[in-house]
Amino acid sequence: MFSENKKTFKNYPNLISKSTIDSVFETARVEEVIQDFVQLKKSGTNFKGLSPFTDERTPSFMVSPVKQIWKDFSSGKGGNVVAFLMEHEHYTYPEAIKYLAKKYGIEIEETQQTDEQKEQANERESMYLVSEFANKYFQKILHKTDAGQAIGLSYFKERGFTNETIKKFELGYCLDDWDAFTKEALAEGYKLDYLEKTGLSIVKGERQFDRFKGRVMFPIHSMSGRVLGFGGRILTSDKKAAKYLNSPESEIYHKSKVLYGISYAKQAIAKEDNCYLVEGYTDVIQFHQSGVENVVSSSGTALTTEQIRLISRLTKNITVLFDGDAAGIRASLRGIDLILEQGMNVKVCTFPEGEDPDSFARQKSEDQLKEFLAENATDFISFKASLLMKDAKNDPVKKAALIRDMVSSIAKIPDTIQQEVYLQECSRIMDISEDVLFSTLAQLTKKGEQDQKRAAKKDQKSFKVVRDNQPNQEQQTIRRVDELHVLERGIVSALLLYGNEKREFEEMFLEADESGEPVLKSAHVERKVSRKIYLDLQEDEVALANPDFRAIYEHLIEYYNREEKLIIEKFVSEIPPEKSAIVTDILMAEEQYQLSDWMRQDIPVKSKNEQIDRLVSETILNFRRHLLMSKIKELQSSITELNAEVDNSEKLEEIMDYIQLRKTIEEKLNRVTS
Repeated sequence: MFSENKKTFKNYPNLISKSTIDSVFETARVEEVIQDFVQLKKSGTNFKGLSPFTDERTPSFMVSPVKQIWKDFSSGKGGNVVAFLMEHEHYTYPEAIKYLAKKYGIEIEETQQTDEQKEQANERESMYLVSEFANKYFQKILHKTDAGQAIGLSYFKERGFTNETIKKFELGYCLDDWDAFTKEALAEGYKLDYLEKTGLSIVKGERQFDRFKGRVMFPIHSMSGRVLGFGGRILTSDKKAAKYLNSPESEIYHKSKVLYGISYAKQAIAKEDNCYLVEGYTDVIQFHQSGVENVVSSSGTALTTEQIRLISRLTKNITVLFDGDAAGIRASLRGIDLILEQGMNVKVCTFPEGEDPDSFARQKSEDQLKEFLAENATDFISFKASLLMKDAKNDPVKKAALIRDMVSSIAKIPDTIQQEVYLQECSRIMDISEDVLFSTLAQLTKKGEQDQKRAAKKDQKSFKVVRDNQPNQEQQTIRRVDELHVLERGIVSALLLYGNEKREFEEMFLEADESGEPVLKSAHVERKVSRKIYLDLQEDEVALANPDFRAIYEHLIEYYNREEKLIIEKFVSEIPPEKSAIVTDILMAEEQYQLSDWMRQDIPVKSKNEQIDRLVSETILNFRRHLLMSKIKELQSSITELNAEVDNSEKLEEIMDYIQLRKTIEEKLNRVTS
């Protein structure tokens, strides 16, 4: 019935056994898995957090431990635990199952992929496979070859890394040969096309070269631990070659959206409710080895909004760590304004002159390092104000420009109370009246609002042009489609939410009276909601028009016929991810009010559970009425189009019968709704 299930496994025949998949779904907890990627807070029986798919400051992301599903109300996405990994990490279905199996220590029963199956894998998956192969290859070279141990391993040991740390971060080495890696990858059956697209190999005509020739390797992982790309450090003193070389942008690696070390740091960041931000790979590794694990790196690139959002899913607090280089600090100040703009709390910690996070952590014990960070972390606004005032000294022109710069940073903070506190602090540090600072802030805020209004008017004008140009016929079609969509969704909703419930329904039927005229009679029958809906639609001999709703409806009916009771977690795990988003949307609609805490604001939210029988009957009757109206219009249209000489008496009689039936349904509706 659900052919999409087969499509999910099309490229992976017999790859993972059904018993393994069942075991994964029985064991995995959606709230535990998502908590690795998003900071969740308890909200009644559910959890809520910021959407990992959109830029927002008010939580619209809901996780239901009871139903084992999640829903992101800002993007419309939703589903079970596997659907989350497929949406967030771009996993295929089998990759998501493997990730969960590894997380929960479940042994995977699978068969070896054939060459044909490798051929069938799509481009993105192939690039992940190539990157994973490269990661294992570079580690093997580091640990198992003479050159790797003498050059690569020696370098890491000199940096003070232990064997345990080297293995934890999967550090490796690429031989100082022109094409050693490329040759081995090709020999293992990996395509040159994907080696080139991931940037692991450089292709020039008939010749191929290893991009990272002679470099120690730092694999760059996604939040879930997938290898996206690499950073390579050269060990020779070749002035023509870059000291550090990163993988180029690709289908799977976007450096502006990645933070080095995030997969190792995510749990510690959420636990400590703070994230340390450093500059280099070795800074991250050395901190981890010293016992401070809530640390990530932007890998030498300027900090981006996407990277900040990645952190904001786990914590609202960032501490930026600078070495003692004053010029480097000033160059980074502008980028930190982005953090404020995202509503984050920012602190700054500088190390003594000549020290960086790597060298400092190497010299200190875990307690000493943690104590230093706690004592020297300064609020960013106060830090910036003090630093800029040192630059301005007694130059009034420069001082005026720096004051405006400071207020510009404060203007980016969404919280008005926080803005006021910072302005008061700047007034003290800069020796300038609060009134001047507040006036400057008001000017900047007003300008920002005006810019937003201009942009909004431009968008509104564009929308009006599109709307005005839309033909009336098209608008009517959209309205009709929307009405049918709502009705069919209502049927699926009733099956999902109340299918297990038993209720007494008033069944109405026509019966001839003494004079032979049809009279509407009724009888009360107790039925399960699922049975009621199924029998009524069977009686009408209709199928749902929307293919998604139809597929879900058929699967639900098949499930109810097979099982005594609908178990939501089990049902959601059986349907394909693209359908589970629709199911989740319906299931979580009842929970949405929790996001706004309406109950605490004394706004009553009435439960549909109190009037299930009426709701179900009304839904089915409205659906029948809509179908009848469509049929009547269709027949009327066909009569209009026919030649006037053609006898339309039969069609007219059919129309009259349908109109009579519509009146009967409307009479039933009036009885139900009253």
